[in-house]
Amino acid sequence: MQILDKFPIEGGQKDPKKRIIPFLPGKILFRRSHVRDVAMKRLRFIDDYCRALVRLPPQISQSEEVLRFFETKAEDVHPPVE
Repeated sequence: MQILDKFPIEGGQKDPKKRIIPFLPGKILFRRSHVRDVAMKRLRFIDDYCRALVRLPPQISQSEEVLRFFETKAEDVHPPVE
């Protein structure tokens, strides 16, 4: 949401026809036994979203908000053990 807040015109808040920022893929509800299957199905949509995001004009694709979106977090490297 921070990206859309910073770039309301490009996010289509004033005119949906002028939106250039891609829609973030929605969450999929799943049962615990199918976590991996759901993750694999979402992978393509998330990959497409990320590729579209970095193809945006530099004032968006190189903004602090987009760079922060791609930052590696500790839990990305060392996921919590269940």
